[in-house]
Amino acid sequence: MGVSYIGLILMQLAVFPGLASFLMKSFTEIDAQMASVERVVEYTQLIPENDDGSDLVPELWPVQTNIEFQSVSMRYSESDPYVLHRISFKVESGQKIGIVGRTGAGKSSLIVALFRLFPFEGNIVIDGVDTKTIPLNSLRSKISIIPQDPVLFPGTLRKNLDPFDEYADAEIWNALDEVKLKQTVSTLMSGLEHPVLEGGSNFSVGQKQLLCLVRTMLRKNKIIVLDEATANIDLTTDEIIQSTIKTKFKD
Repeated sequence: MGVSYIGLILMQLAVFPGLASFLMKSFTEIDAQMASVERVVEYTQLIPENDDGSDLVPELWPVQTNIEFQSVSMRYSESDPYVLHRISFKVESGQKIGIVGRTGAGKSSLIVALFRLFPFEGNIVIDGVDTKTIPLNSLRSKISIIPQDPVLFPGTLRKNLDPFDEYADAEIWNALDEVKLKQTVSTLMSGLEHPVLEGGSNFSVGQKQLLCLVRTMLRKNKIIVLDEATANIDLTTDEIIQSTIKTKFKD
């Protein structure tokens, strides 16, 4: 075997690790992208929510916001035990109530039933209207929630606060000022058009929670649900949220 052949073999051997690495990287990327395709296919096969409600409610409903749970029972599947069992209570207009209990006691399940995320037995009546009789969109658009894990979507800050372009910039800035975020947002290069990364990763947990509060303030709904909204935030943010709830949602 000549020297030229040996040189050619050595050159190919030197190139082979890089080629193998490129192929492995390509296969890994394809596998990751196929996972995204699987998620999209899964969404196309989701069964639509059962929305039997057809009664129309007035634009200003609810007015008094009296909420009554009437013997509500719920479980997440036919084979599971009941997480709520014949729960009955009333919340009068203007009341602020807290529900406490150990993990698994059913606190979040009450919220699930209120938003009709799962079928339940019994009735939930708001201002004399059985929530099962009205369309889901009519019900859920009238209730605001600030969850324990705040949700921000990729896009602009303005689209996260006002996705349907219903409010003027002045209203948004006023709401930001109420929660002490106006100065922070005004220092951003694009202001309200500042991009929000996936999951709101370019904002702190406290800032995301306050932005969710701003979203709630803009909606001006009379029923506000907080699902351990201050569990993962610092003391200063906690005080801002508590103070805002007392002043802006006092009715």
